[in-house]
Amino acid sequence: MNKIKILAIVGSLRKESYNRQLALNAKAIIGDRADFMLLEYQDVPLMNQDIEYPAPEAVKRVRDAVRSADGIWFFTPEYNHFFPGVLKNLIDWLSRSVSDSEPQVLAGKPAAISGISPGMSGTGLAQDHLVTLISFLNMEVMNVPRLTIPNARQQLDSQGKLTLTTSYPYLEKQVNAFIDFIQTRRA
Repeated sequence: MNKIKILAIVGSLRKESYNRQLALNAKAIIGDRADFMLLEYQDVPLMNQDIEYPAPEAVKRVRDAVRSADGIWFFTPEYNHFFPGVLKNLIDWLSRSVSDSEPQVLAGKPAAISGISPGMSGTGLAQDHLVTLISFLNMEVMNVPRLTIPNARQQLDSQGKLTLTTSYPYLEKQVNAFIDFIQTRRA
C-alpha cells in the first residue's frame, strides 16, 4: 500500500504563526510514516462567482492538492471566537463543484483539527465552528482527539520558536490517531 498523504491547512498566512509551527511539529512526529505537506494558498483570490468558471490557477492548484491527499489536517488560530477569514475563503473555494460533472473536493476526506493560541481559549470555539462547516461539507471529522493549546507563549524557546513542552504528548497522540483514522478509511 502506498504511503498516506496528509495535507496540512494552516488558518494563518503569517510565516511564523504558532499554528504553522504546530503543523511543522506534527510533521516531525509523523516522520516517514506518511507524506505531509503544508498547503500554501496566499495567492487564492477572494471567492467571487464572477471568476469561478474557469477557476483561477491558484484555485485549481489547491483543489488538486486536496484531491490527491488522503487526509486533511486543519491547524487553526482563533480570531474573535471564530476561525480566520482566509481559511473560510479557502474552504468556500474548495466547497464549490469543480464542474457540472465533478463535485467539490472535500467530501469524504478524513479531517483532523488542531489549534494553538496565545490566549486562554486554545482555539476551542474556532474548532467547533470549523467542525460545523466541514461536517456540512461531508468531510469525515476525527473529533477525538482534537488538540487545543492555550497560552502558546509558555511553550516558546528564547528565539520565539514553538517547542511544545507540555503539549507534545497530546500532539503525538493526535498524530497516531489521525494516521490510524486515515488508514481505516483507505482499507
